[in-house]
Order: sequence, then C-alpha cells, then structure tokens
Amino acid sequence: MLIVGLTGSVGMGKSETAKMFAAAGISVFDADATVHRLQAKGGKAIPKIEKLFPGVIKDGALDRAALGAIIFSDEDAKKKLEAIMHPMVAEERIGFFESAEKANAPFVVLDIPLLFETGGDKACDKVVVVSAPADVQRARVLARPNMSPEKFEQILVRQTPDKDKRAQADYIIETDKGLDAARSQVVRIIEELTNHA
Repeated sequence: MLIVGLTGSVGMGKSETAKMFAAAGISVFDADATVHRLQAKGGKAIPKIEKLFPGVIKDGALDRAALGAIIFSDEDAKKKLEAIMHPMVAEERIGFFESAEKANAPFVVLDIPLLFETGGDKACDKVVVVSAPADVQRARVLARPNMSPEKFEQILVRQTPDKDKRAQADYIIETDKGLDAARSQVVRIIEELTNHA
C-alpha cells in the first residue's frame, strides 16, 4: 500500500482537493480533522491540554482563540502542545492504516498541511502539492472571516514556501482554473497511483 502525502500552503485549495480524493473512494486521513476531534468536547486531548494550559477549556470544550493567543506568540508553549497532540494523532493514523490495509486499498492519502515543515514527507511514497498563483492564494485567504494581511503574513512565515514545495512534489495540482480542472487532475493522479501500486 502506497502512502501519499497531500499538502499545500494556506489558501491553495488543499481541503477541497482532499474531498475530491475522498469522493473518488480513496481513504483520506485528515490530520486537522483528527486534531479537532481530539480537542472537541469529550476529546482525548482535553484533560492534558487543561492541565498544561489552565483556563483554555470552557464547558468541557477547547477555547481555540484562548489557546491560539498563548501558542501563537510562544514557541515553547507551541512545542508543549505539539508534544501532547503529535503522539495522539500518530496513534489515530496507525488505526487508519490498519483499516486501509484490511480493505486492500492500493494507496491512502494523508492530508497534512505542514507535511514538509514536520518532516512527514519522509514517511510518504509520493507527495501531491496543491498550488495556485500567489495573488489567487492571497485573495482567497483575505476573504476568510477574521483574517488580516498581518495574520496572513504570520501564517506564511511558518510555512515552507510554495516554490520549495512544488520542487519536492511528485505531483502538483493547480487549483486556479476551477473545480472541474482540479478534479480532472485528481482523477489522473488516482489512475497513475493505482497503476503504480
């Protein structure tokens, strides 16, 4: 079974692209959704986060804004949160792999926003990078609620530049030509990967 990493910088259309793989019947592990589930009310991570960051849990659920205010400016706090979350996400990913292998999947997709930044690409057989021109990316991100040019720049600084991601990709999906064009690229990649597997 091949492990395919799917990544892309903020605003590039990675989430939509992941949905296209899933809609085509491919097993997709969504790292962000897993984190959200672990941090939701009753989630496995809640007691550990509360212990480390008192006051960020309100009514049993994580107050993302409160936690974000702490970790966005404090690298040490961010590392402590990662030390809680990474092992839990890894455990969920192992379960995902086991299910996919039982189903005889030719390949699975790992939807990981910070694939290169965390070294996750080294565990992948192939990497798909979702990309769009910088002006398209900027317009998409600034159209989001509660987004500012400053916040956008802060996010970009933490991410591997798009040109570097593209240089390391096995496949690139361009998302500035509309959903149908992106979907046809996804279909072509699925065909190639299925034949390769």
